[in-house]
Amino acid sequence: MVLYIALAIIDNSLPKRTFGLVDWGSLSIITALIIPSKGLELSGIFGKLAPKLVERANHSGKRLLLLLLPTIAFSSAVIMNDTAMLVFIPLVVALSELSGLDKAKAVTLSAISANIGSALTPIGNPQNIIIWHRYELSFTTFTLRMFPFILLWLAILLTFVLFSREERLTLGSIPGVALRKNLFLLSLLTLITNVCLGETGKHYLALLITLVVFLMFEREVLLSFDWALVLTFALIFVDFNELSIILQSSGLSLPREGALLILTSAGVSQLISNVPATVVFLNSNPRWLPLAVGVNAGGNGFIVSSLANLIAIRIARISVRDFHRYSVPYFFLSLAVAIVAFDF
Repeated sequence: MVLYIALAIIDNSLPKRTFGLVDWGSLSIITALIIPSKGLELSGIFGKLAPKLVERANHSGKRLLLLLLPTIAFSSAVIMNDTAMLVFIPLVVALSELSGLDKAKAVTLSAISANIGSALTPIGNPQNIIIWHRYELSFTTFTLRMFPFILLWLAILLTFVLFSREERLTLGSIPGVALRKNLFLLSLLTLITNVCLGETGKHYLALLITLVVFLMFEREVLLSFDWALVLTFALIFVDFNELSIILQSSGLSLPREGALLILTSAGVSQLISNVPATVVFLNSNPRWLPLAVGVNAGGNGFIVSSLANLIAIRIARISVRDFHRYSVPYFFLSLAVAIVAFDF
């Protein structure tokens, strides 16, 4: 809002153009995908899964992370990284307090894992949804092209865990979580339906169906949904589309392809977060794959580079310094690997 007011002062024609600067199709499909993700969270499916991971870890902190991080990554590819953090970070904090697991390390690696996994699919995070919608890509094409990068990024993260110091856990009992099967099935079916509708360009229909379904059967999901988040994304479109217009009118040209686009978009993501960075770069009509690789790699690093990072650190109450101790080195290493891999 502050940025919008500042831009409106600079250009008093902005209020009249605000409606046209919002990508309503992308905003509709983002909302349609986040709502059933919230339903999956409330169903208790992930809380039900957690104790099973603990049992299989056999009191090994290293083994627990090796089980937990891929689970978070896989979940983020389906329910979005922000939602995954809302689901898993309270669990990670509880596990740390009950078992003696290094909380700062576990929380930071969980956030990194969520950012990695969410990069795999068009529905994993908002920047992917925007790119998917803008370039009219198929779900399969997007996923297959991103898969090699996700595999490399996850391998780096798990290698770090393998070579880290072992932590012996003294874990007590964890209370059971009831699974709400009807809510789980309804949310899962709605999510799958929205993916199919999004792939065929029926973004408004996906939102309409989602609102009607949850209004009729599970109003709790709509009541607990963070509607301010939708306004946030709308303002992101307006603010950064306007900034992009200003940059272009000043004669500044942004990279449109290759390793330079990956490097630049990842760098800009460190300053303004990866969703706004995506909006800024899209106005120069770049190649979609290096842009997707760049802004997703840019989700790791500084705390502001991804909303998932902010959610993780806010819930867990760890210091920014502790978060950066793991996230910044990972960012530079994963970005370098992504650039090398793209050239091949």
